[in-house]
Amino acid sequence: MTATLPRTEAFSPAPRSAPGPRERLRAAARRHGPVLGFFGALKLVGFCSFMYLLDSAGDFRTRHPRFGGGAHAWDVLATWDGWWYQQIALHGYDPKLVQIPGATGLITLEGNSAAFFPLYPALIRMTSAVTGLGSYGAGLLVSVVASFVAALGIYAVADWFGGRRAGLAAAGLWAVWPGSGVEWAVYSDSLYIALAAWACYAVMTRRWLTAGVLTFAAGLNRPTAAALIAALAVAALCSLRDRRDGVLRPLLAMGIAPLGLLGYLGWVGHRMGDYGGYFKLQSGAWAHSFDYGEQTLDVLTSVPVGHFTYLSAFPFADVIGVGVVLLAFALVPLLLRLRPPAVLVVHTLLTLALVLGSQQIFANVSRYLLPCFPLFIPLAVAMRRLSLRVQCTLLGIAALASGSYAGYALFELGVP
Repeated sequence: MTATLPRTEAFSPAPRSAPGPRERLRAAARRHGPVLGFFGALKLVGFCSFMYLLDSAGDFRTRHPRFGGGAHAWDVLATWDGWWYQQIALHGYDPKLVQIPGATGLITLEGNSAAFFPLYPALIRMTSAVTGLGSYGAGLLVSVVASFVAALGIYAVADWFGGRRAGLAAAGLWAVWPGSGVEWAVYSDSLYIALAAWACYAVMTRRWLTAGVLTFAAGLNRPTAAALIAALAVAALCSLRDRRDGVLRPLLAMGIAPLGLLGYLGWVGHRMGDYGGYFKLQSGAWAHSFDYGEQTLDVLTSVPVGHFTYLSAFPFADVIGVGVVLLAFALVPLLLRLRPPAVLVVHTLLTLALVLGSQQIFANVSRYLLPCFPLFIPLAVAMRRLSLRVQCTLLGIAALASGSYAGYALFELGVP
């Protein structure tokens, strides 16, 4: 008589082996390849449009390299802040508070590199050493790679709300948003938003230590990381209140997150001999200070009636800035209606408060509000109802136009 196996044993499937590196790479390519391709195509369209407009202007060769001059139109991508980042990558920092007499007898502060945070120029220097590229090429490479990483992070956050179609739309909006011209330039914005987007996603998925480390890094990149640090802290306190993820990991994330920002501000203050030196430098040399929204209100009430009092010979960049601020105000209630996690709400609202509550070059506001990427989500969720063809058509037209409003208006008509 033949023995028979128990039913569960006779028909149990063979154990599956864990997927190897090749299978994981293929799965990642299937999932993320369309996002990266879509984002890259939109950026390339906008970039070519921007270069055409710059070349048509024709006078870039006569300018000082620091302010937009060079042998080629694309040299403008490494001017203004980009020039400072390259100097730091090549020569390091020399923090000091130097007072100089003004033409009217007033004493002002001389600008120096300490106003610019260290992570991005450190990556420029490292990339230059590894690849052999100069500071310009290395800075552009870091920014372009970071922009793709940011696109994936924004996709992941929007996908959490509305699925793949919404995630794809959000990544596309990141490519064409006003101010997006700095995403492929020697600027630190793409790197910061890549860190911020993935930090927010890590909080949303309860990866607390990852969120803490990413926020720490963001604090070494831009001072507006204060909004991200506060957002992580609020989310961690909510987690502790609800007893969802234990105590240790949220507390460690809260402890790690502010160290980058505080460490750099403390180092600059120590080198200057004044622990408030960074803020004095920003106010006295760079005209950046917190004025509780006085300048923003002045611009919002002046530009719409034709009183252009803020710097640009051409008011186009200021008009775009006003439009972006009004659009942000309109999108905030739509975002809140989706009941997003606390980390997104706090990060968005505090970033808005820090940017709009500060005195600065107003034409830059479209760039400064790029970290408010959660505002893309209501539009992305609405756009998922569109067919992929219609979505690509709309964003493709916006990409073509972004060469003007997101690139040319910043680098040629304004001061990015």
